[in-house]
Amino acid sequence: MLVLVPARAKTANLSVRSPAETRQVGAVTRFRTALFDLDGTLLDHFAAIHRTHTQTLAHFGLPAPSMEAVHRAVGGGLETAVRRLFGPGKEALADQAIPVYRSLWPNNLFYEVKLLPGARELLEQLKANGIQRAVFTNKHGPSARAVMGYLKVADLLDGIFGAFDTPWLKPDVRFAEYVLKALDAKPATTCLVGDSTYDVEAARTARLTSFCVTTGTHAAEELQKAGATAVYPDLQTLGKAELV
Repeated sequence: MLVLVPARAKTANLSVRSPAETRQVGAVTRFRTALFDLDGTLLDHFAAIHRTHTQTLAHFGLPAPSMEAVHRAVGGGLETAVRRLFGPGKEALADQAIPVYRSLWPNNLFYEVKLLPGARELLEQLKANGIQRAVFTNKHGPSARAVMGYLKVADLLDGIFGAFDTPWLKPDVRFAEYVLKALDAKPATTCLVGDSTYDVEAARTARLTSFCVTTGTHAAEELQKAGATAVYPDLQTLGKAELV
């Protein structure tokens, strides 16, 4: 079935492409747009994140965090992660640590970063099926675009939206609304694929379908309790069941 889709507005500096005026929509899915979280969903960037948090804490004479602690801290943006890792009673020190982390991050950006199994293949299949694909993340937007370029998947995406691209972070509904408008996407035909309760809440507030994978920071039980539409062990299983 050939569906006419109006051209969407361009958004400066956000790697958003204008789609063709027509799009072939496969009968296997009701979705025309798929939004993806980044860390723990499309890619494994935790070695670099852990390394940078370790260096930041060492700068203040504090011990290295465990990888599990880093997993539990991330998802809500850098400020939230740093404050969680510094712990209660160290809020002022954590505020000092945020610019330290940012100064260290560029040297660690590509450290052991890799796509999660099935990520490239799913993006390729969605592109072949005419379904829009975009990254919707609380990761620093320029970093997200740099990493996706480094991993050679930027060309498989219609947009990459992250922190500092707008004044908002997930789950603020204004961030989701901004992304939907930039992509000329409708909530009823858009799904959000993520790995955290932030993703589930972002989908809920924006009236999107939320699919989750357990390759990131949260267990299936947590995601189900948060209200995810469906939870899968990985992208391959999710893609076959819901998207391709």
